[in-house]
Amino acid sequence: MALPACAARALGPPLQPERGAPARTTCPRRHSRVEAELAASRPGSVAASVRAGPPRGVSRGFNSQPFLDEPLKASSSPAGAARTPLFALLPRGRRRRMHDLRRRWDLGSLCRALLTRGLAALGHSLKHVLGAIFSKIFGPLASVGNMDEKSNKLLLALVMLFLFAVIVLQYVCPGTECQLLRLQAFSSPMPDPYRSEDESSARFVPRYNFSRGDLLRKVDFDIKGDDLIVFLHIQKTGGTTFGRHLVRNIQLEQPCECRVGQKKCTCHRPGKRETWLFSRFSTGWSCGLHADWTELTSCVPAVVDGKRDARLRPSRGDQPPTPCLPPSALGGPQEIMPAGCTWETVKRWRIFQILDAARNFHYITILRDPVSRYLSEWRHVQRGATWKASLHVCDGRPPTSEELPSCYTGDDWSGCPLKEFMDCPYNLANNRQVRMLSDLTLVGCYNLSVMPEKQRNKVLLESAKSNLKHMAFFGLTEFQRKTQYLFEKTFNMNFISPFTQYNTTRASSVEINEEIQKRIEGLNFLDMELYSYAKDLFLQRYQFMRQKEHQEARQKRQEQRKFLKGRFLQTHFQSQGQSQNPSQNPSQNPNLNANQNVTQNLIQNLTQNSSQKENRESRKQNPGQEQSDGSASNGTNDYIGSVEKWR
Repeated sequence: MALPACAARALGPPLQPERGAPARTTCPRRHSRVEAELAASRPGSVAASVRAGPPRGVSRGFNSQPFLDEPLKASSSPAGAARTPLFALLPRGRRRRMHDLRRRWDLGSLCRALLTRGLAALGHSLKHVLGAIFSKIFGPLASVGNMDEKSNKLLLALVMLFLFAVIVLQYVCPGTECQLLRLQAFSSPMPDPYRSEDESSARFVPRYNFSRGDLLRKVDFDIKGDDLIVFLHIQKTGGTTFGRHLVRNIQLEQPCECRVGQKKCTCHRPGKRETWLFSRFSTGWSCGLHADWTELTSCVPAVVDGKRDARLRPSRGDQPPTPCLPPSALGGPQEIMPAGCTWETVKRWRIFQILDAARNFHYITILRDPVSRYLSEWRHVQRGATWKASLHVCDGRPPTSEELPSCYTGDDWSGCPLKEFMDCPYNLANNRQVRMLSDLTLVGCYNLSVMPEKQRNKVLLESAKSNLKHMAFFGLTEFQRKTQYLFEKTFNMNFISPFTQYNTTRASSVEINEEIQKRIEGLNFLDMELYSYAKDLFLQRYQFMRQKEHQEARQKRQEQRKFLKGRFLQTHFQSQGQSQNPSQNPSQNPNLNANQNVTQNLIQNLTQNSSQKENRESRKQNPGQEQSDGSASNGTNDYIGSVEKWR
């Protein structure tokens, strides 16, 4: 049976109809996709046309149903097998899986199209909503409906950025946990950064009576001159951390130069090649490892004079009337003393020598709780620390092996238990802070035979307290923020970042019972008394400086109010005088001069009255007086009230 002419031209050679298949007599109005592919391909490229797949945007998932149900009758002959599509040669299960895959591909493209159209519609609607809002708010100033395409894109980008920021903020700070989302964070006052750091009671009850000179520490530190800060570094008191703050954390005109990988920093004065800081991280251990008060007061002037001309150092005043030397300098015990000399005169003479050698030297140090410091030093020695490089120079010579025996025989004392550490009678860790701060020349240095032990301990403790009280500054490890505050107020130097309070240290990890703690306190009984004295003085200085700061701020506000009152009255009376006689000059107007005199008298009266009592408090106590006041006073009060409200 012959095919129609259109099909014959499209398919090329005539195909034999299958047996039992109905004959087509007319050309269909539309060819199916399969017939179009067969018409466009040659007989040998059927598989290639099938593997090529449908064109983009055309789905054949549902049009391939005839291939699923079509029997493989055409493969009985070689010509039919050649003309059969490759998809029809696959097994039925594989064909169904491929069909499902095509259906899923169609659903994915449909979802993408719907999502794209939905976002476009949402953006369009959002643009109109925002346009209406902006038109209501700004009126004729902005017309969002007439914006161009670039403005629409920019507005949409800003809205999307705002929504993204809100989502991120809710994810980072959910609920009311974020302080930024709480209204109390904006209404409540800022907390005191110098609150009690040791979790003790906020009310401090002093035990010692100190004078105003002992509490007030205000050093006019001249960094461009000859002033020098000397840091006395006591072992295991947090001095390393404080020393790093001095070289890396102070706002200076010429900051210290610290190189990576080096502990020492170069701290020069502005425009000079001299240092303003004598510490471990600036000059190294120039006077020996962890030099004490006795070594520093004798060594620092010599080191400084070695770097600059000694003739530039001015002399200090008159000398004391009786130059008494300590008995250790005479080579004898306590009984050998110059005529007319007592221990008090020896002490005063020694203090004079120290002050004469260190008139421009400002000594600072850091103290720590004795029990925590002792345990921290034991842990440090247990890891292998020895401090063998310490010189312990006193009266120009180091101590002998008989005066200062060693507690261990090997290279170090690593691995020693706490009991063995406490049993050594020559352990310098016992009362180390008192020994580091006292003048050892008053007790014959390390020669224990100069005086009885009880008197020796008393002299050492009093010397340590005196030196600590006369130091320019000292801090406590347990009060980092207060230490920072007092140092900034003392030297008028500010730190860049605040100090961090470390509540957990290596010493706090050591668990000891009450018996061991009492024994440690007994071994460091001088340090315990010194620390109690230092803590009382430290907290009193802190309270004194805070009260002084509040008083200065209050006085400054009062002076500002006085100035505003006087300025308002002066301008008020001048404007009244000019309004009465606008044609006359001030020199030709006697009434204006009289008004100016009255203004000055009123300013003086207001100044005297405001110093005794605030005007606002007096009006509260006498409400009837407020009605009898003149218009000038009412205007002054309104003006001052508005200024205070603005402040």
